[in-house]
Amino acid sequence: MNEAETSRTENIAVQNGVAVKPTLAHSLRMRLHSLPDRSADFIEPMECALVTTLAAGSQWVYEIKLDGYRAIAVKSGHVELFSRRGKPFTQYPQIVEAIDVIPDGTVLDGEIVALDDEGRPNFNLLQHSRTEARRVCYFVFDLLVCQNCDLTGLPLTERRRLLKKFLKPSQPARILDQFEVSADEIIAAVRQQKLEGVVAKRKDSRYEAGKRTGAWTKYRVNRSQEFVIGGYMPGPHGFDSLIVGYHRGKDLVYVARVRNGFVPMQRRQTFQKLRSLVSQKMPFANLPDQHESRWGENLTAEKMKKCVWLRPEAVAQVEFLEWTEADRLRHSKFVRLREDKDPRKIVKEHAKLEKSNE
Repeated sequence: MNEAETSRTENIAVQNGVAVKPTLAHSLRMRLHSLPDRSADFIEPMECALVTTLAAGSQWVYEIKLDGYRAIAVKSGHVELFSRRGKPFTQYPQIVEAIDVIPDGTVLDGEIVALDDEGRPNFNLLQHSRTEARRVCYFVFDLLVCQNCDLTGLPLTERRRLLKKFLKPSQPARILDQFEVSADEIIAAVRQQKLEGVVAKRKDSRYEAGKRTGAWTKYRVNRSQEFVIGGYMPGPHGFDSLIVGYHRGKDLVYVARVRNGFVPMQRRQTFQKLRSLVSQKMPFANLPDQHESRWGENLTAEKMKKCVWLRPEAVAQVEFLEWTEADRLRHSKFVRLREDKDPRKIVKEHAKLEKSNE
């Protein structure tokens, strides 16, 4: 029997000796039962590779890059939400209630965001989710396990098709839209709406937990990445600037003092979260710098006398203009703390140049 005949026979059932087309529910059960068994547990999220050019072609589909917390939802008897690091999210009971309609033995991948009055994701509102609960939503974009059947080996398009059968959108739980338009069109729309960026996914991509394969990519309108906070310069409201870097192997490498981007309240809140990390040990392997720099980002031994060092356990997202030849940031700006990121996994992001396949 050839492949086409096999496909046709999978859609035929026999009742009382007569071949009939099965119901939709029966077809779904047949499809799920053909898949490997897998218990509903936390799955490490698949990652996106950073690119400088958005992938284009008929094999790619686009999503809006959200500005929130990546969250894995697991229903095994009851619903639980987990951060990308596998830590429980307990502060979103309205989301748990909304997705309790999914079948038992199911795992979803998505992002928790708070929407502003214009319907745009706003991370500052998300950090005040207890008072802004009505704004918080869970945007689901993938179905990994359903009724204890493993969907991760299926193409993205099929996982999405099954997702729409099992999750009916409600106010706090929605399915994230995908767009089949040109790369230029989606970038223009994101810029116009002042959103963070675009995620491109291959339609045939399997779900590869914890991996960054290039089958999913992210294109940022503004240049930014996460950095580890290793210290600060004292100043008003606790600090004048944050001292940040990334991991290169086992070493933490200093790249910038971040002074801009703070408002007084945010500065005080950030300081309160950092003050418990004060340490006598300087964490950066490439300090002190031997000479002053043109842009003033270097930290000489004399400047380091003013620094307060921290255990490298906090992560900040930072926007910047460019990397210098000396591997330092120019015109850096604090965006927010990222408590959902593992500081040990923060490395320098090297954007790949994607080739168009159109």
